[in-house]
Amino acid sequence: MSVDTTAAARVPAPGRSLVVRLRGWLANPWNRPRLLVVITLGYIVWSLTPVLIAVQFSFNAGRSRSVWQGFSLRWYTQDPDLSVLHDPSLWLALIQSLRLAALTMLVATPIGVALAIGLARWRGRGAKPANFLMLFPLVTPEIVMGVALFLVFAHMYDFVPFGTWAQFLGHMTFSISFVVIIVRGRLFAIGRQYEEAAMDLGASQLEALRRVLLPMLAPAIFAAFAIVFALSIDDFVISQFLAAGQSSVTIPVRLYSTARLAPSPALNALASLMLFATLVAVTLAGLSLRLFRRRDPTAAGGVESLSRWEF
Repeated sequence: MSVDTTAAARVPAPGRSLVVRLRGWLANPWNRPRLLVVITLGYIVWSLTPVLIAVQFSFNAGRSRSVWQGFSLRWYTQDPDLSVLHDPSLWLALIQSLRLAALTMLVATPIGVALAIGLARWRGRGAKPANFLMLFPLVTPEIVMGVALFLVFAHMYDFVPFGTWAQFLGHMTFSISFVVIIVRGRLFAIGRQYEEAAMDLGASQLEALRRVLLPMLAPAIFAAFAIVFALSIDDFVISQFLAAGQSSVTIPVRLYSTARLAPSPALNALASLMLFATLVAVTLAGLSLRLFRRRDPTAAGGVESLSRWEF
């Protein structure tokens, strides 16, 4: 009796077949790699679960931060003494964070836009060093930046008082670089052809900047507004180094100073408000960029559309 050794060799072992099927399921070459999806979802769950739990207990009816006792807005507005609305220290921290974020956003963004345009159009020997210096705050550790700013305001610019004004100038110092990065990216994508076409049609350089370039930069400028707001309201190190008393304590500083002493769900509520403000700012930035892609004048009409403009 003869045995077909060829057919027997073709039949895989049960264990080997299981390994092959498992590898094919984890890395399907004809579809998206499922292992990458699993790792991504696992990372999202790992990073967001503590945040969601903290937000959940900000709506807890009791003082516990580990046992759910029912839904309530007590720690936001209802508690007459300990809620964010009625606790003076928490309310001052919220107002100070919003004040610094608004001031930084309104001042740092126009300066960053002007610097981005100037650096993108500069063609001289100092252009490269200036671009490097503009990016320097991005690679400097924040603790080094905080210590340096503290020493500057303590020994050099001592006419600037610690507190709101020193914090405002410190936030501007690191925020302007982010504005430059965002706006310069859009400037390089636009190019100079639209300004040159506008000037060929009779516009001055200032008119080309005001009526052609700035409208095309508007979504990037709005995104820079939102990013600067989010960076400022979340900052801890610089705000801590340049603070002066309870009147200049921000939300991150307040959370750090009281989280280990006598924490209450009101701190969760304060952190949740900061999180919501950051999410709103980043979402608005993303929506503005998406809207721009749909209404991009460089994608529809091109330079020829400038011929319909009157200068």
